[in-house]
Amino acid sequence: MTGRAISRRSAMVTALSFVLAPAAAEAEGDAANFPNRPIRIIVSVPAGGGVDTVTRIVADKMRAQLGQPLPVENKAGAGGSVAADAVFHSEPDGYTLLASQPAPITTNPFLYKSLNYDPKDFMPVVIMAHVANVLLVREDFPAKTVQELIAYAKANPGKLNYASQGIGTTSHLTTALFESITHTKLVHVPYKGTAPALNDVIAGHVDLMFTELATSLPLHKAGRARILAVASKRRIAAIPDIPTLEESGVLGCESDTWMALTAPPKTPTAIVTKLNRAANAAMKDSQLLDRYRALTLEPGGGTPAETRAFIQEETQRWGAVIRAAGIQPA
Repeated sequence: MTGRAISRRSAMVTALSFVLAPAAAEAEGDAANFPNRPIRIIVSVPAGGGVDTVTRIVADKMRAQLGQPLPVENKAGAGGSVAADAVFHSEPDGYTLLASQPAPITTNPFLYKSLNYDPKDFMPVVIMAHVANVLLVREDFPAKTVQELIAYAKANPGKLNYASQGIGTTSHLTTALFESITHTKLVHVPYKGTAPALNDVIAGHVDLMFTELATSLPLHKAGRARILAVASKRRIAAIPDIPTLEESGVLGCESDTWMALTAPPKTPTAIVTKLNRAANAAMKDSQLLDRYRALTLEPGGGTPAETRAFIQEETQRWGAVIRAAGIQPA
């Protein structure tokens, strides 16, 4: 390279640094002052669902860490895509966040022909909570065990229906996994969230549902529905007499529901780090832990990098289930 070329290149680098420096300084300044106003959290499910409940608990404790309120707004629809779309196209300044179940930030691209956002571009903040999934049946369902349910389903193909929180949600995909392992065929009845789905299980309009323990345990204890098995590796202390799916002869059908907090693409790393630290501090709050125990929730936490790796792993895992089940995008 000639001296003139080196000089020209040096001049270009210098000029570029003058252009970028103010933007970098502005971003650093924004991060240093963050937050100086309320942080809106858009929840991907209707009010009253598991994600909504967890978000309100965590937001309340993050407020103490950040010194600003975190008002919650519910935007349900399209398996969480309505909320995800809104947050994806928000300003990447940390003042609009997404609280969601797995679907809108993992598997929705497998399930919808067109999305106006790309889940992998979200900036992961933290996993707020994990909760085991269970196999819940209507109170008067004839099967008393998982093996009896499987036998009944095989003897009555296409006659048993199951509820889910919507296409591509954990409840939908867990049932698809269950069907593939047990070689059964059930009829899918998707709902717009956990609450309306559970209402129809209780009313006996649908036969069964894979759903999170937190919302199904009170129904089980009250005799309004019955838990046949848990989809976790081990039995759960709150219902020690209920077997796991593996103990019931269904191997490889493990599933839990998790709730994540994510930010729009290109949100500055320093702001994501502040949000992550506040969330992790919230996870250690004694009142939050008491609420989680009462709801049979496990606290989340971890770094943004760990959160991203976990979300990627879940995307690959459930993407494989979707392909194996032959679920076509709508």
